[in-house]
Amino acid sequence: MQFLRFLFPTFLLLTATFGQTAVPESAEEQFGGIVRTNKERKQINLVFTGHEFADGGEVILSTLQKHDVKASFFFTGDFYRNTSFEDLIKRLKADGHYLGAHSDRHLLYCSWEDRDSLLVTKKEFITDLLDNYREMERLGVRRSDARYFMPPYEWYNDSISAWSRELGLTLVNFTPGTLSNADYTHPGLGSQYRTSDSIASRITWFEENTPFGLNGFILLLHIGADPRRPDPFYRHLDSLLHRLKSRGYDFTLFHQTIR
Repeated sequence: MQFLRFLFPTFLLLTATFGQTAVPESAEEQFGGIVRTNKERKQINLVFTGHEFADGGEVILSTLQKHDVKASFFFTGDFYRNTSFEDLIKRLKADGHYLGAHSDRHLLYCSWEDRDSLLVTKKEFITDLLDNYREMERLGVRRSDARYFMPPYEWYNDSISAWSRELGLTLVNFTPGTLSNADYTHPGLGSQYRTSDSIASRITWFEENTPFGLNGFILLLHIGADPRRPDPFYRHLDSLLHRLKSRGYDFTLFHQTIR
């Protein structure tokens, strides 16, 4: 069985190129990954990632239900195999939200200092990602229904994007500019810390002062936060959705916006 498991990633790499999603002309790319869908449409892809923490799960789920909004959730294998998170995952799936992969062990793919410097081999990347999908399948999420993939740490390079495409996956990442992705920070990180009020203000400023606002945005938040963060941003989700809907934005899933 170990021998077959060793061969499986290579076999999948050679056979799973069917059904690859072409990047539409309307989408914006960085390093081979899609970071924005269509700037001409007032549509937002609301995204949550998760690895260690899920303290915001109940609030997020009920808030999305209240606003009739569907979102995409990208979880690591460690998140999917955490038995205390299983009920939340099943409820997200039952409510029609997208469940995707975020690597199995939350690997750092490339150096922070030199993005071109890979920290994983192709084999390590494939094996780790397939382990992530194996955990998803255990919970009823098929790989054929989860072809959009968000890299761990939201940090990747051209090689990672290319390897993803070879597996029949489309790499997506957050749209930069709003600082929404900083909702994981806490005061212990010093200057990296962003309060929830400052993040909310930045999202509002970006929407009002940039040419296309949040059109086609991939807006990233986290499903949980380090306990050292005193003001989890998910407590602001209700007011954020209310404001953005009042500004005319619809919330869509990737298969509805990337064609």
